[in-house]
Amino acid sequence: MIQNSETAPVAPTLEQARRQIDRYGLTADPQAVLVAARLMAAGARVGQAGEVHFGRFGLSTGRYRLLADLEDHGGEKSPSQLAASLGVSRATVTGLVDGLAREGLVARRPSAEDGRGNVVILTARGADKLRDLAPEHFARMQALVGGLTTEERTTFLDLLGRVVAGIDALTED
Repeated sequence: MIQNSETAPVAPTLEQARRQIDRYGLTADPQAVLVAARLMAAGARVGQAGEVHFGRFGLSTGRYRLLADLEDHGGEKSPSQLAASLGVSRATVTGLVDGLAREGLVARRPSAEDGRGNVVILTARGADKLRDLAPEHFARMQALVGGLTTEERTTFLDLLGRVVAGIDALTED
């Protein structure tokens, strides 16, 4: 169950970060570690809330992102293009497309450019689904950041971009 902001568990504190760093005899910046830990915790909570949100519409976050990506690109893309733009594997795209196709929200057809491959197309039913959910979806997205001023959102976008640029620090070998 997702907790609201009044019942959310207390996030790690700066003192907890200091104790952990000291325990291991490290010289890491406790504030940097705290920011990263809180960002990861917030990302997990936003991800969980996103699944609840899209579940209202019979979708998952991944399924919504795939539909929206198709819509943004003329309603047609190859599976490999979808995988690249969504930042997921081809196998993940295949699973998403299979489910969406069963519901008639997308369809596959042979590629006009590559006779060996297929493209995924957004169906009229899929476009209708996006149109139907748009008012509530965008109202809730706006409400998510409603406590921030325009200037704070601008700063947040800049900071978020810089943090995302550092993600490789967690994933590279």
